[in-house]
Amino acid sequence: MKLEILTYPNPLLREVSEPVKEFGPELKKLAEDMLETMYDANGIGLAAPQVGHLLRMLVIDTRPRDPENSRYENDDQTELERKIKQPLILINPEIVKGEGKTTFDEGCLSVPSFFETVERYEKVEVKAFDLNGKEIRLVTDGLLAICIQHEMDHLAGTLFIDHISFTKSNKIKNQIKKSGYPTKEEIEEKRSEKRKAPVKA
Repeated sequence: MKLEILTYPNPLLREVSEPVKEFGPELKKLAEDMLETMYDANGIGLAAPQVGHLLRMLVIDTRPRDPENSRYENDDQTELERKIKQPLILINPEIVKGEGKTTFDEGCLSVPSFFETVERYEKVEVKAFDLNGKEIRLVTDGLLAICIQHEMDHLAGTLFIDHISFTKSNKIKNQIKKSGYPTKEEIEEKRSEKRKAPVKA
């Protein structure tokens, strides 16, 4: 079942999520619904608070996708990324270790149509639980590492626009307050224009 994705400035997006304590059918159903919602929105990650559940839970899939439909076609998966089976469902995730620095043009399903360069760890070691309550550990880099960090921010009530300069962040917030978000059709139109535009090297 597709869920409604909350968008900024919904106050729930600023709440801190609670650890998951019960692993059962309800959690599995939520994970399924979150994955369906994420794929439908052409996303690569989704955190439970984005669909109104204040739980420490993420779903992620950064595998190569149809470039016609996804902004983040990840054809250059790293060796570490390829080792990890996706989609990933991470419950109560923690970053055990972060190494190096990298930047990436990030967007968010809760702040649709806006993209800004954000600095993240280049490589992360993550500890979490799967849907059966079994502990998992993974080490990754590339787009997957960026996505995990981005989604984990949601569990602390943080958005990617909190990582950019005050001026840029305010500009985005004011634009949203003044004009709202573009419609799905307008976003699609923008996407197809970008695809037709000549590549500038």
